[in-house]
Amino acid sequence: MRMKQLLASIIIGTTATFAGTAALAADITGAGATFPYPIYAKWAEMYKKASGNGLNYQAVGSGAGIKQIKAKTVDFGASDMPLQAAELEEAGLMQFPAIMGGVVTVVNLEGVTPGQLKLTGPVVADIYLGKITKWNDQAIAALNPGVKLPAEDITVVHRADSSGTSFLFTDFLSKTNADFKTKIGAGTAVKWAVGVGGKGNDGVAANVQRIKGSIGYVEWAYSKKNKMTHTQLKNKDGAFLQPDDDAFKAAAANADWAKAPGMAVVLTDQPGKAAWPITGASYILMHKSQADAAKGKEVLKFFDYAFKNGAAAAADLDYVPMPDSVNKLVEAAWKSNLKDASGKAVW
Repeated sequence: MRMKQLLASIIIGTTATFAGTAALAADITGAGATFPYPIYAKWAEMYKKASGNGLNYQAVGSGAGIKQIKAKTVDFGASDMPLQAAELEEAGLMQFPAIMGGVVTVVNLEGVTPGQLKLTGPVVADIYLGKITKWNDQAIAALNPGVKLPAEDITVVHRADSSGTSFLFTDFLSKTNADFKTKIGAGTAVKWAVGVGGKGNDGVAANVQRIKGSIGYVEWAYSKKNKMTHTQLKNKDGAFLQPDDDAFKAAAANADWAKAPGMAVVLTDQPGKAAWPITGASYILMHKSQADAAKGKEVLKFFDYAFKNGAAAAADLDYVPMPDSVNKLVEAAWKSNLKDASGKAVW
């Protein structure tokens, strides 16, 4: 895929403005997940050329994005952990999925090539619990006969901020390791047993690249962009897989978006031999009552454009576009949920 060319002009950071030097009246603001940042950046570039309107998106983590949309300091929030119906109702929010992708484990091990090392959920969980501390531990060696594993300490790298990527990662580990579920659990911000923190997917990636003997977890686009050494992971059906968009699609194959309250579907540890075990959707959060209906409509126009024109760009960055059937559900939710101050539908 044309990953290198597409990401060459994108600088992964905490804030990105795609609106030119002069802010336009219709420019929109968003904040939240770093997981979808590369594709939102590409979509914003495309939308700017098509409409003349810009997007300022702050990639500050899902937790911060949720806080900002609740405080009404941005036009939309973004989170990789879907909010449950009760929290949406309390905050007066609606949510919809915008894109899907995968989280991968990455390592910095001399002599180990990308995709060579095999890991399982229980083993990764024991590493993050501090139970497995050496790379040549028998639990890792047993999965990797013939791979030269150094007798060096493992440095665990995790997110330092409130993160939807962390939610997906810890949700998977909690589903595959009972001790991890009890002691750490699933969440956007957890009390880690060991390790060093990095802010954002880019911060974790930078730490893993810098620290020899380290392991971390990032969204797949960050791993590819930074030419990191990803690992295989064993899925629910016992298959060791390499991450790619087909594996992410397979994980989402049985998702029932229509029945899930708030379209809140978690795609970790899904059945199917081809299903990547840490797959997730990234969600957009908006207030049901739009104080500035024009801005609200512009947000919807942006995502409508992205859904209709951005599938190829998403695939090139190894994300999975939402199926057309889901996009129709999303548009129906816009029409029924988002109103202006007078109660008129925004879309």
